[in-house]
Amino acid sequence: MPDNSQMIDQPRSLREEDRFDIDAVDAWLKERIAGLAGRPEVQQYSRGASNLTYRLRYPSHDLILRRPPPGTKAKSAHNMVREHDMQKALKPVYPYVPEMLALCTDESVIGCDFYVMQRIEGIILRKNLPPGMSLGRERAAALCRNAVDRLIELHSVDIEGAGLEGIGKGVGYNRRQIEGWSERYRRAKTWNVLSGRYIMDWLADHVPDEVAIRVIHGDFRFDNLVLDADDPMKIIGVLDWELATLGDPLMDLGNSLAYWVQADDDRYFRGFRRQPTHIPGMMKRGEVVDYYCDRMRLKPDNWVFYEVYGLFRLAVIAQQIYYRYHHRQTRNRQFKHFWIAVNYLLWRCRRIIRSA
Repeated sequence: MPDNSQMIDQPRSLREEDRFDIDAVDAWLKERIAGLAGRPEVQQYSRGASNLTYRLRYPSHDLILRRPPPGTKAKSAHNMVREHDMQKALKPVYPYVPEMLALCTDESVIGCDFYVMQRIEGIILRKNLPPGMSLGRERAAALCRNAVDRLIELHSVDIEGAGLEGIGKGVGYNRRQIEGWSERYRRAKTWNVLSGRYIMDWLADHVPDEVAIRVIHGDFRFDNLVLDADDPMKIIGVLDWELATLGDPLMDLGNSLAYWVQADDDRYFRGFRRQPTHIPGMMKRGEVVDYYCDRMRLKPDNWVFYEVYGLFRLAVIAQQIYYRYHHRQTRNRQFKHFWIAVNYLLWRCRRIIRSA
C-alpha cells in the first residue's frame, strides 16, 4: 500500500490579524474535554475565506476550532451556534460530519462565539492534486461519482426521522434565497463592481417552487471533502456546514456546480478554479446534473435558473469578502482582486440567461 501521508492536508502559521488568546481557549477547553493535556500547538488553515479554521494540536488530542472572521458581517452569517448544532444533530445519520466537542458562547473568552470539533485527518483536494498524487481517467471518474453520491446521500436523509425539522424553514426556501442574496449584494456593493440589477430581476421573475425539501449543505465541493489517505477514492469527511439548512436540493446542486470549472471553460473561469474538476475522467457539469437527477428521480423544468443562481450566489459571497478587504477590515491580500471575479461571475450569469 502506498504511503500517502505527505498528501494529508496541513495548516500553516497563524496570520497576525487572526490570532486569539490561546491560553484563554486552553483553560476553557480543559474544563470541558476530559483528558485534555499539555498546551496546544496552534496553526491556521489559511485558504478559507469565511469562517476561520484552526488546528489545536495537543499531546493528547487533535482538535479543530472554528470562529467568525473579524469585521462587519451579514446578520445571518457566521453563526457558530447554528453551525455547531446543525452538525451535532446530523452526525448520527450522516457519518461524514465531524464530531462536535464543545461550543463557547461566552464572548469574554476570545471576543466571539466559537466551537471545537475532532479533526478528521485525510487528503483535501484544492486547486490541483497534491504532489505525488495522480488519478487516471477511471479513478478520477470514480472519485467524481463518489463525491456526487455523498451529496445524494445527504439529500436523502430522513428529516423527521433524524429530528432535523428545526434546522431550517423549508418551504419558500427558493424565494428567500433570491431575496436574501440580492439584498446582501446590494449591501456589500462597492464602486468597482456591476450593479447586478438585471440578474437579480431575472432570478426574482423565474423562481420555481421547491422540487423537494431536503437537508442541504450549501457549499458542497471537493475542498470541503476529506479523502482517506490510505484509499483516496473513499470520502471520510464533509466539512464547512456554515450554510447548511433545509431547502431545495437542486439549489444545493447549483451552488456546487458554480465551482465546477471544466477543461473547456474560458481562460478566466479556468483561472480561478479551486478544485481539480478539469482533469481527465471528471464529469462535466451537464453530466453531473444528469447523474444526480437520474438517481434522485428529479426532472428540473429550468436548469438555467439553478445554474445562474449558483453563480450569482458565488458572486455575492466573493463580494462580501471583498467588502471586508475594501474597507480594511482584513488585510489578507488574497482578497484584493475578488472584485474582478465578482464582475466576471455577473457577466457569466448574464451570458447564460441570454443564451438560454
